[in-house]
Amino acid sequence: MGLKEKLHGIKEDFKGKKMAPAFNALHTFLYTPNETTHNGAHIRAVDDLKRTMNTVIMALIPVLIWGIFNAGYQHYAAVDAANGIVREASLFGNFFTWDNFTMGAITVLPLVIVSYGVGLLVEFIFAVIKGHEVEEGYLVTGMLVPLIVPVDIPLWMLAVAIVFGVVIGKEVFGGTGMNILNPALTIRAFLFFAYPTWMSGDKVWVHGAKEAVGTPDAISGETILGSYAQNSSVVYDFADKFFGFIPGSVGETSTFLILLGGLFLMFTKIASWRIILSAIVGAAVMGLIFNGVADAGWITESSKFYGLMSTPYWEHLIIGGIAFGIVYMATDPVSGSQTNTGKYWYGFLIGFFSIMIRVFNPAYPEGVFLAILLMNVFAPTIDHYVVQANVKKRMKRLKLKTA
Repeated sequence: MGLKEKLHGIKEDFKGKKMAPAFNALHTFLYTPNETTHNGAHIRAVDDLKRTMNTVIMALIPVLIWGIFNAGYQHYAAVDAANGIVREASLFGNFFTWDNFTMGAITVLPLVIVSYGVGLLVEFIFAVIKGHEVEEGYLVTGMLVPLIVPVDIPLWMLAVAIVFGVVIGKEVFGGTGMNILNPALTIRAFLFFAYPTWMSGDKVWVHGAKEAVGTPDAISGETILGSYAQNSSVVYDFADKFFGFIPGSVGETSTFLILLGGLFLMFTKIASWRIILSAIVGAAVMGLIFNGVADAGWITESSKFYGLMSTPYWEHLIIGGIAFGIVYMATDPVSGSQTNTGKYWYGFLIGFFSIMIRVFNPAYPEGVFLAILLMNVFAPTIDHYVVQANVKKRMKRLKLKTA
């Protein structure tokens, strides 16, 4: 008897018991359910919600691996810089090294373990108490969370935020498919407002920088956005920014890999190309407006807004978390807009507001996550007006036919 048959047999023994949802979660993660539908409209297919979530995780794995190497690379580069040594990025020379991987794994993997351990524990508790199946939504959320936080965030802070995000961001609305806010972004928002120095400080994005504050060999952990927000110069070139040899949240640095992940998700029809395209256009439009204001001399170089306002519009698209947010979070099919026309407006406004928040809030120059949460709230309103507009058009055509 194979593993599949044994699991099916054990599943029969769990039927009607309190812990049945917990076992079924493991069973359906490994194999498709062996139940068949008996009545009503249905679709017979092997792609269920778990398989869809697994596809998104596949698109996130390269970003995670890069984030592990980059965490180690940024640590050693910062140590070298503190000692007067300038380290130039070399993909196979000093980036993909065992030392970088080891340092990065020690830093990043605990974030992943805590994210899945705490999040799934909350999911299992709710499933057992409510007597329903364990929902699959956290499979992706559990991977997203460690990718959008600083590498050195304390694990207990992350655990507290995850409990808040899963309970308040999803379970109170009825679970997966019913939440109006993206759970991963709810977790990040909680961290920002509850522990702002750990999310907006300049010593949290590089491993070891927080502990080195005040010592002779202190190392800097400031992001590019943080430098621009302080009107400081940035030493990174285009290749560093695009490929991801820069400090930042674990998964947001490599625009190149995020782009590949976005293409994969669009090819598999999981992510909406309408949202991604319109969000990029919205960000570019807002960036061009700010560039025009800076070029026209309407704002002086001494202004706290000048650094980010004068940043070329195209550069806004490859620094910070805007690319990651657009590809992996704005396209969330649950909390995003559902109509095709609504997706254009939804995406455009996310990109537009992302750059606006980034420029006008120097204390927290990363605006994409707040912009997505804002548009999560307004997504049903956008769809409502799109549907009403379509109804009015059809009524108008009906009147013309009957006239």
